[in-house]
Amino acid sequence: MKSPVVAVIGGGPAGLMAAGQAASCGAAVVLLEKMPTPGRKLCITGKGRCNITNVAELPDFLEHFGAGGRFLHQPFARFFTPALLAFFENLGLPVVVERGGRVFPQSGQARDVLRILQGWVHRAGVRVRTGAPVSRLRIRGQRVIGVVLDNGEKVSCDAVVIATGGASYPGTGSTGDGYRLARDTGHLLVAPRPALVPLETEMDTTPLAGLSLRNVQVRLLVKGKKKRQLFGEMAFTRSGVSGPVILTLSGAAVDGLRAGQQVSLVVDLKPALDEPRLDARLLRDFSARAREPLSSVLRGLLPRELVGICLAQTGLVPEKPAAQVRAKERRRLKSWLKNFRLEISGYRPLKEAIVTAGGVDTREADPRTMQSKRVAGLYFAGEVLDIQGDTGGYNLQAAFSTGWLAGRSAAGTTG
Repeated sequence: MKSPVVAVIGGGPAGLMAAGQAASCGAAVVLLEKMPTPGRKLCITGKGRCNITNVAELPDFLEHFGAGGRFLHQPFARFFTPALLAFFENLGLPVVVERGGRVFPQSGQARDVLRILQGWVHRAGVRVRTGAPVSRLRIRGQRVIGVVLDNGEKVSCDAVVIATGGASYPGTGSTGDGYRLARDTGHLLVAPRPALVPLETEMDTTPLAGLSLRNVQVRLLVKGKKKRQLFGEMAFTRSGVSGPVILTLSGAAVDGLRAGQQVSLVVDLKPALDEPRLDARLLRDFSARAREPLSSVLRGLLPRELVGICLAQTGLVPEKPAAQVRAKERRRLKSWLKNFRLEISGYRPLKEAIVTAGGVDTREADPRTMQSKRVAGLYFAGEVLDIQGDTGGYNLQAAFSTGWLAGRSAAGTTG
């Protein structure tokens, strides 16, 4: 029987995995990448270190995708973290597990992950064509028969895997091409929008830019109701806030803002102390430093950059000796420390987002194969689908798992 011909569009993690798996299953594979080299976005993931996956157990892992977790259950059942780690180990890539179960290459270099994948794809016999953007798919009788490149060249094939990524970091080649290809073939799209993106605040944060807060607890409120709460690290930027906790909360914040709802962040700056213990701490500090001005005493409780904001928002007098702080003033201070509120006014553009929310509606793809339910022989993998997870290696695992399944499924196409 003639080997099926598979065209993979996109040379990111999902595309490389799909291409290599299809070729390993006996298909003749061509990988079409529009950029001069594949894997540009992979090289900037994890701040250039490439957070490959996470060692969380499957139930916990799926929770990091929200509603998308249900769709990913099938791909993860076929190819999950242990299999991915074994895959890289067999290719000679040692890894390390860090805080929060995050997995990185031992070298700390994302380029080593890309080098390993490129070598594997080459040895599998994949023909990689760079500078080859795809303008449209060729469909006959609700079956894909090939693709047409921007230069008009036609590439015939039995199956196509769309693994073009989302629309964040367009300089790496992720410009939403897969959305257009899917829409042109009649697929429904969930509106693409930023996810894992810094948020903008009503308060001017320019004086705080560069300040990081570790071990804080942040509540996200939408229309005054708690949507989600996380513990960890956040940071201030010139336009608002960022950092791991903020990025993880940003998806729900963006959706709230897009719906015209009030979105707020409430930061507990002293989560290790409940209110009685925090009150006792304040009394001790004020007693021990009774003659010092309040602004000086607060330096023992807060980063220098936050002292002025605290005083302004609580209405406390900076020069007042600590011994003269009244009980009602101490209550205001205690409340502020436990409920530092930031009103969210917007979010940074899609080009600054780590991933894109939205994409091809998962109801349009079969999670057992990643094949389109509308067009035979057409498969989707990675961020082009409406699946997005938290930071911590979850999104790359989803890319590798869906790519693995799409590639192997496409290789089973008989034309």
